[in-house]
Amino acid sequence: MKHGEKLALKKLDPADTGGVSRHEAEKMLEPLNERLNELQALVNAAAVSSVLIVLQGLDASGKDGTIRHVMQQVSPQGCRVVSFKEPTEIERNHDYLWRVHRETPEKGMIAIFNRSHYEDVLVPRVHETVPRAVWTKRYQQIREWEAMLVAEGTLVLKFFLHLSKKEQKKRLEERERDPNKAYKVAPSDWSERRHWPDYRRAYEDLMAETSTEDAPWIVVPSDAKWFRNLAIASTLVARLEMEEKRWQKAVVARGKAALAKVPGH
Repeated sequence: MKHGEKLALKKLDPADTGGVSRHEAEKMLEPLNERLNELQALVNAAAVSSVLIVLQGLDASGKDGTIRHVMQQVSPQGCRVVSFKEPTEIERNHDYLWRVHRETPEKGMIAIFNRSHYEDVLVPRVHETVPRAVWTKRYQQIREWEAMLVAEGTLVLKFFLHLSKKEQKKRLEERERDPNKAYKVAPSDWSERRHWPDYRRAYEDLMAETSTEDAPWIVVPSDAKWFRNLAIASTLVARLEMEEKRWQKAVVARGKAALAKVPGH
């Protein structure tokens, strides 16, 4: 998405699979996972960039599943996941970006935000917990903050997991029936469904306002979990490969610099 480009989510099919079958997608995913592992190792070795992956979506859209299936082969030493819940008292006593900024990845690392700073626009808007004048200012603040991250060497990749209301209901019901997953369902998951149109409009405005050339939003049809995984994995690989030669040169330069410090060289 480009900045200012507003998508009508109701016109985008969350069940779209791009003509790919589940068998084909699962076959394609394995080498992509392996490639992600290689690229993460290169990010870590070069240590000149960091990668921030933002996953946003309504309840049951598959944020946890994406992390589990797409990043399964990436070394945990070079990748960490941060989940943002309701702010603590200490966090509320700071600006809303304080708790987020301290979790951004250092050079050589990949960080995945399971929900993010965007919750501080969505929830206040839908539930009217702060005045409109407050949350609308956050669009520009977030754009500038993400621009600073990019300027300092962070690749920012933002995915919106586009789920249908029907599929969400199905997943929530399946979780409630599964003893191993029932803990994931909270009463708020059901009550928030009443605000579905409000959240859809909020996401449409949010993405239009905060999608930029350096940190664009990518809308991923997510009714089919296997297609969601494929789409995100292929996007990550394609974006990281754009930096591969630069990172390889950085690794060589680091090696030469280290060797120069060895007596006799």
